[in-house]
Amino acid sequence: MNETPSFPPQGSGSPVLSRRTAVKGACATLGLAAFGAAISPLTKLTEDISAEEFLQQHYQELSAKDKQKVFARLEAETKEEYGAEVTIRDDRPIPGTKFVYAINLSLCNGNGKCVEACHRENNHNRQTNESYIRILEMPIGTMDMGKGNITYSHAVPAEGKFYLPVQCQQCDNPPCVHACPVQATWKEDDGIVVVDYNWCIGCRYCEAACPYHARRFNWQKPEVPADEINPDQSYLSNRIRPQGVVEKCTYCLHRTRRGRLPACLEACPTGARVFGNILDPESEIRWLFENKRVLILKEHLGTEPSFFYFFDE
Repeated sequence: MNETPSFPPQGSGSPVLSRRTAVKGACATLGLAAFGAAISPLTKLTEDISAEEFLQQHYQELSAKDKQKVFARLEAETKEEYGAEVTIRDDRPIPGTKFVYAINLSLCNGNGKCVEACHRENNHNRQTNESYIRILEMPIGTMDMGKGNITYSHAVPAEGKFYLPVQCQQCDNPPCVHACPVQATWKEDDGIVVVDYNWCIGCRYCEAACPYHARRFNWQKPEVPADEINPDQSYLSNRIRPQGVVEKCTYCLHRTRRGRLPACLEACPTGARVFGNILDPESEIRWLFENKRVLILKEHLGTEPSFFYFFDE
Protein backbone atom coordinates (compact mmCIF):
# COMPACT_ATOMS: atom_id res chain seq x y z
CA MET A 1 0.00 0.00 0.00
CA ASN A 2 1.42 3.38 -0.98
CA GLU A 3 2.00 5.86 1.81
CA THR A 4 1.95 9.63 1.95
CA PRO A 5 5.44 11.17 1.73
CA SER A 6 6.97 11.72 5.17
CA PHE A 7 9.49 14.28 6.25
CA PRO A 8 12.54 13.25 8.33
CA PRO A 9 13.55 15.42 11.31
CA GLN A 10 15.90 18.31 10.66
CA GLY A 11 19.51 17.23 10.84
CA SER A 12 18.68 13.53 10.37
CA GLY A 13 20.83 13.27 7.26
CA SER A 14 17.94 11.80 5.29
CA PRO A 15 17.24 13.22 1.83
CA VAL A 16 14.76 16.06 1.71
CA LEU A 17 11.76 15.68 -0.55
CA SER A 18 11.14 18.36 -3.13
CA ARG A 19 7.68 19.67 -3.91
CA ARG A 20 7.87 17.78 -7.20
CA THR A 21 8.53 14.51 -5.33
CA ALA A 22 5.62 15.19 -2.99
CA VAL A 23 3.28 15.73 -5.94
CA LYS A 24 4.40 12.42 -7.43
CA GLY A 25 3.81 10.75 -4.07
CA ALA A 26 0.33 12.22 -3.93
CA CYS A 27 -0.44 10.81 -7.36
CA ALA A 28 0.58 7.38 -6.16
CA THR A 29 -1.50 7.72 -3.00
CA LEU A 30 -4.68 9.06 -4.57
CA GLY A 31 -4.58 7.48 -7.98
CA LEU A 32 -3.60 9.50 -11.03
CA ALA A 33 -7.13 10.11 -12.28
CA ALA A 34 -8.51 11.30 -8.93
CA PHE A 35 -5.52 13.50 -8.21
CA GLY A 36 -5.51 14.98 -11.71
CA ALA A 37 -9.17 15.91 -11.41
CA ALA A 38 -8.57 17.55 -8.03
CA ILE A 39 -5.84 19.88 -9.27
CA SER A 40 -6.99 20.44 -12.86
CA PRO A 41 -8.05 24.08 -12.16
CA LEU A 42 -4.50 24.81 -11.02
CA THR A 43 -2.42 23.51 -13.90
CA LYS A 44 -2.14 26.91 -15.53
CA LEU A 45 -0.78 28.40 -12.29
CA THR A 46 2.51 26.53 -12.56
CA GLU A 47 3.63 29.00 -15.20
CA ASP A 48 3.73 31.69 -12.53
CA ILE A 49 5.78 29.68 -10.02
CA SER A 50 9.51 30.25 -10.05
CA ALA A 51 11.91 27.32 -9.96
CA GLU A 52 13.15 28.56 -6.58
CA GLU A 53 9.66 28.48 -5.11
CA PHE A 54 8.72 25.15 -6.70
CA LEU A 55 11.84 23.45 -5.36
CA GLN A 56 11.58 25.01 -1.89
CA GLN A 57 11.73 22.46 0.90
CA HIS A 58 8.87 21.82 3.30
CA TYR A 59 8.81 24.34 6.17
CA GLN A 60 9.64 21.63 8.69
CA GLU A 61 12.77 20.77 6.70
CA LEU A 62 14.12 24.31 6.43
CA SER A 63 17.12 25.27 8.54
CA ALA A 64 17.12 28.64 10.28
CA LYS A 65 19.36 29.99 7.52
CA ASP A 66 17.13 28.58 4.79
CA LYS A 67 14.08 30.13 6.42
CA GLN A 68 15.64 33.57 6.38
CA LYS A 69 16.36 33.21 2.68
CA VAL A 70 12.77 32.20 2.01
CA PHE A 71 11.39 35.05 4.11
CA ALA A 72 13.65 37.56 2.35
CA ARG A 73 12.45 36.28 -1.03
CA LEU A 74 8.81 36.57 -0.02
CA GLU A 75 9.33 40.07 1.37
CA ALA A 76 10.98 41.11 -1.91
CA GLU A 77 8.13 39.57 -3.92
CA THR A 78 5.56 41.44 -1.83
CA LYS A 79 7.43 44.70 -2.46
CA GLU A 80 7.57 44.02 -6.19
CA GLU A 81 4.00 42.77 -6.64
CA TYR A 82 2.13 44.92 -4.10
CA GLY A 83 4.42 47.88 -3.48
CA ALA A 84 4.47 47.32 0.28
CA GLU A 85 7.36 46.87 2.71
CA VAL A 86 6.60 43.90 4.98
CA THR A 87 8.43 41.87 7.60
CA ILE A 88 7.87 38.11 7.69
CA ARG A 89 8.83 36.32 10.90
CA ASP A 90 8.96 32.74 12.09
CA ASP A 91 6.72 32.74 15.16
CA ARG A 92 7.05 29.45 17.01
CA PRO A 93 4.80 27.96 19.74
CA ILE A 94 5.35 29.15 23.29
CA PRO A 95 6.34 26.22 25.57
CA GLY A 96 3.63 25.26 28.04
CA THR A 97 0.86 26.83 25.97
CA LYS A 98 -2.36 25.36 24.57
CA PHE A 99 -4.49 28.08 22.98
CA VAL A 100 -8.25 27.77 23.36
CA TYR A 101 -11.07 30.03 22.16
CA ALA A 102 -14.64 30.37 23.42
CA ILE A 103 -17.65 32.44 22.36
CA ASN A 104 -20.36 33.68 24.72
CA LEU A 105 -23.45 33.18 22.56
CA SER A 106 -25.51 35.24 25.01
CA LEU A 107 -23.41 38.29 24.10
CA CYS A 108 -22.73 37.84 20.38
CA ASN A 109 -25.26 39.90 18.43
CA GLY A 110 -24.09 39.22 14.88
CA ASN A 111 -22.64 42.68 14.27
CA GLY A 112 -19.78 41.30 12.14
CA LYS A 113 -16.96 43.42 13.53
CA CYS A 114 -14.89 40.27 14.08
CA VAL A 115 -15.33 39.33 10.42
CA GLU A 116 -14.13 42.75 9.29
CA ALA A 117 -11.13 42.66 11.63
CA CYS A 118 -10.09 39.23 10.38
CA HIS A 119 -10.32 40.45 6.78
CA ARG A 120 -7.99 43.39 7.45
CA GLU A 121 -5.57 41.70 9.84
CA ASN A 122 -4.92 38.68 7.67
CA ASN A 123 -4.40 40.42 4.32
CA HIS A 124 -7.38 38.84 2.59
CA ASN A 125 -8.25 39.50 -1.04
CA ARG A 126 -10.20 42.76 -1.08
CA GLN A 127 -12.13 41.75 -4.20
CA THR A 128 -13.78 38.76 -2.49
CA ASN A 129 -14.16 40.42 0.92
CA GLU A 130 -13.02 37.10 2.39
CA SER A 131 -12.63 36.31 6.08
CA TYR A 132 -11.86 33.22 8.14
CA ILE A 133 -14.99 33.87 10.21
CA ARG A 134 -18.61 33.25 9.26
CA ILE A 135 -21.49 34.32 11.50
CA LEU A 136 -24.60 32.17 11.23
CA GLU A 137 -27.94 33.63 12.24
CA MET A 138 -29.57 30.72 14.02
CA PRO A 139 -33.11 29.95 15.20
CA ILE A 140 -33.20 29.67 18.97
CA GLY A 141 -33.20 26.07 20.14
CA THR A 142 -30.70 24.45 17.79
CA MET A 143 -26.97 24.30 17.14
CA ASP A 144 -27.43 22.68 13.73
CA MET A 145 -25.24 24.74 11.39
CA GLY A 146 -27.39 23.66 8.46
CA LYS A 147 -30.23 25.80 9.82
CA GLY A 148 -28.11 28.95 9.96
CA ASN A 149 -28.23 31.93 7.62
CA ILE A 150 -25.00 33.74 6.70
CA THR A 151 -26.50 36.22 4.23
CA TYR A 152 -28.66 38.25 6.60
CA SER A 153 -28.58 42.01 5.97
CA HIS A 154 -31.17 43.32 8.43
CA ALA A 155 -30.54 45.06 11.73
CA VAL A 156 -29.21 42.81 14.48
CA PRO A 157 -30.00 41.19 16.77
CA ALA A 158 -33.22 39.87 15.24
CA GLU A 159 -36.04 38.60 17.42
CA GLY A 160 -36.04 34.84 17.91
CA LYS A 161 -32.47 34.46 16.68
CA PHE A 162 -29.00 33.97 18.13
CA TYR A 163 -25.65 34.33 16.37
CA LEU A 164 -23.05 31.59 15.93
CA PRO A 165 -19.56 32.65 14.81
CA VAL A 166 -17.71 29.76 13.16
CA GLN A 167 -14.04 29.62 12.20
CA CYS A 168 -11.27 27.03 12.37
CA GLN A 169 -11.84 24.92 15.47
CA GLN A 170 -8.12 23.98 15.73
CA CYS A 171 -9.12 20.35 16.30
CA ASP A 172 -6.96 17.96 18.30
CA ASN A 173 -8.06 15.27 15.84
CA PRO A 174 -8.12 17.39 12.66
CA PRO A 175 -9.65 15.67 9.61
CA CYS A 176 -8.07 18.32 7.38
CA VAL A 177 -4.58 17.22 8.43
CA HIS A 178 -5.41 13.56 7.87
CA ALA A 179 -6.76 14.35 4.39
CA CYS A 180 -3.75 16.30 3.09
CA PRO A 181 -1.82 14.06 0.67
CA VAL A 182 1.44 16.04 0.93
CA GLN A 183 1.52 17.00 4.62
CA ALA A 184 1.20 20.70 3.86
CA THR A 185 -0.88 21.16 7.02
CA TRP A 186 -0.21 19.99 10.57
CA LYS A 187 -1.01 20.72 14.21
CA GLU A 188 1.62 22.46 16.33
CA ASP A 189 2.39 22.14 20.04
CA ASP A 190 0.23 25.08 21.11
CA GLY A 191 -2.83 23.57 19.43
CA ILE A 192 -2.82 25.68 16.25
CA VAL A 193 -3.26 23.91 12.91
CA VAL A 194 -1.04 25.60 10.33
CA VAL A 195 -0.38 25.42 6.58
CA ASP A 196 2.84 25.75 4.63
CA TYR A 197 1.36 27.76 1.77
CA ASN A 198 4.43 27.19 -0.37
CA TRP A 199 3.99 23.43 -0.05
CA CYS A 200 0.21 23.28 -0.53
CA ILE A 201 -0.68 21.89 -3.97
CA GLY A 202 -4.26 23.16 -3.95
CA CYS A 203 -6.02 19.81 -4.22
CA ARG A 204 -8.66 21.04 -1.72
CA TYR A 205 -8.95 17.66 0.02
CA CYS A 206 -8.53 19.39 3.39
CA GLU A 207 -11.30 21.85 2.53
CA ALA A 208 -13.65 18.99 1.75
CA ALA A 209 -12.68 17.13 4.93
CA CYS A 210 -13.40 20.03 7.31
CA PRO A 211 -16.89 19.62 8.83
CA TYR A 212 -16.93 23.28 9.87
CA HIS A 213 -16.31 24.73 6.38
CA ALA A 214 -13.42 26.66 7.89
CA ARG A 215 -10.93 26.54 5.00
CA ARG A 216 -10.83 28.87 1.99
CA PHE A 217 -9.37 28.33 -1.47
CA ASN A 218 -7.58 31.18 -3.26
CA TRP A 219 -9.09 31.00 -6.73
CA GLN A 220 -7.36 34.19 -7.80
CA LYS A 221 -4.30 36.19 -6.90
CA PRO A 222 -5.19 38.31 -3.86
CA GLU A 223 -5.67 42.03 -4.49
CA VAL A 224 -4.74 44.22 -1.54
CA PRO A 225 -3.83 47.91 -1.89
CA ALA A 226 -0.36 48.68 -0.59
CA ASP A 227 -1.65 51.07 2.06
CA GLU A 228 -4.04 48.39 3.39
CA ILE A 229 -1.50 45.58 3.73
CA ASN A 230 -0.71 44.57 7.29
CA PRO A 231 3.12 44.59 7.19
CA ASP A 232 3.56 42.65 10.45
CA GLN A 233 3.48 39.10 9.11
CA SER A 234 4.38 35.53 9.92
CA TYR A 235 5.25 32.76 7.48
CA LEU A 236 2.58 30.36 8.82
CA SER A 237 -0.02 33.06 9.40
CA ASN A 238 -1.05 36.30 7.72
CA ARG A 239 1.43 36.76 4.89
CA ILE A 240 -0.32 37.23 1.55
CA ARG A 241 -1.19 33.74 0.38
CA PRO A 242 -0.47 32.81 -3.25
CA GLN A 243 -3.17 31.92 -5.73
CA GLY A 244 -4.13 28.26 -5.84
CA VAL A 245 -3.72 27.30 -2.17
CA VAL A 246 -6.08 26.58 0.70
CA GLU A 247 -5.84 28.93 3.68
CA LYS A 248 -7.28 29.09 7.19
CA CYS A 249 -7.48 30.83 10.56
CA THR A 250 -4.39 30.46 12.75
CA TYR A 251 -5.71 32.21 15.87
CA CYS A 252 -3.65 35.16 14.59
CA LEU A 253 -0.47 33.35 15.64
CA HIS A 254 1.56 36.34 14.45
CA ARG A 255 -0.11 38.15 17.38
CA THR A 256 -0.90 35.46 19.94
CA ARG A 257 2.57 33.90 19.93
CA ARG A 258 3.89 37.38 20.71
CA GLY A 259 1.62 37.80 23.74
CA ARG A 260 -1.21 39.70 22.04
CA LEU A 261 -4.86 38.78 21.49
CA PRO A 262 -6.49 37.75 18.20
CA ALA A 263 -7.67 40.66 16.07
CA CYS A 264 -11.25 39.36 16.06
CA LEU A 265 -11.38 39.41 19.85
CA GLU A 266 -10.06 42.96 20.10
CA ALA A 267 -12.66 44.09 17.55
CA CYS A 268 -15.66 42.51 19.30
CA PRO A 269 -17.77 45.33 20.79
CA THR A 270 -19.86 43.05 23.03
CA GLY A 271 -17.09 41.15 24.83
CA ALA A 272 -18.39 37.83 23.54
CA ARG A 273 -14.95 36.37 22.81
CA VAL A 274 -12.61 34.72 25.31
CA PHE A 275 -9.13 33.47 24.37
CA GLY A 276 -6.14 32.20 26.25
CA ASN A 277 -3.83 29.46 27.45
CA ILE A 278 -5.90 26.63 28.94
CA LEU A 279 -2.76 25.33 30.71
CA ASP A 280 -2.51 28.56 32.74
CA PRO A 281 -4.59 28.08 35.92
CA GLU A 282 -4.91 31.86 36.29
CA SER A 283 -6.22 32.50 32.77
CA GLU A 284 -9.73 33.70 32.00
CA ILE A 285 -10.28 30.79 29.63
CA ARG A 286 -9.38 28.33 32.40
CA TRP A 287 -11.85 30.01 34.78
CA LEU A 288 -14.54 29.75 32.13
CA PHE A 289 -14.04 26.00 31.73
CA GLU A 290 -14.16 25.52 35.48
CA ASN A 291 -17.34 27.57 35.94
CA LYS A 292 -19.40 27.31 32.73
CA ARG A 293 -20.99 24.53 30.72
CA VAL A 294 -19.32 24.69 27.33
CA LEU A 295 -20.68 23.37 24.03
CA ILE A 296 -18.88 21.83 21.04
CA LEU A 297 -20.01 21.97 17.43
CA LYS A 298 -20.56 18.52 15.89
CA GLU A 299 -19.16 16.79 18.97
CA HIS A 300 -20.29 13.42 17.61
CA LEU A 301 -17.59 13.58 14.90
CA GLY A 302 -14.77 13.22 17.41
CA THR A 303 -12.69 16.09 16.02
CA GLU A 304 -11.93 17.34 19.56
CA PRO A 305 -12.01 21.09 18.84
CA SER A 306 -10.11 23.77 20.74
CA PHE A 307 -13.00 26.14 20.06
CA PHE A 308 -16.03 26.23 22.36
CA TYR A 309 -19.32 28.00 22.94
CA PHE A 310 -21.33 28.82 26.04
CA PHE A 311 -24.40 30.78 27.19
CA ASP A 312 -24.81 32.95 30.27
CA GLU A 313 -26.92 31.14 32.84
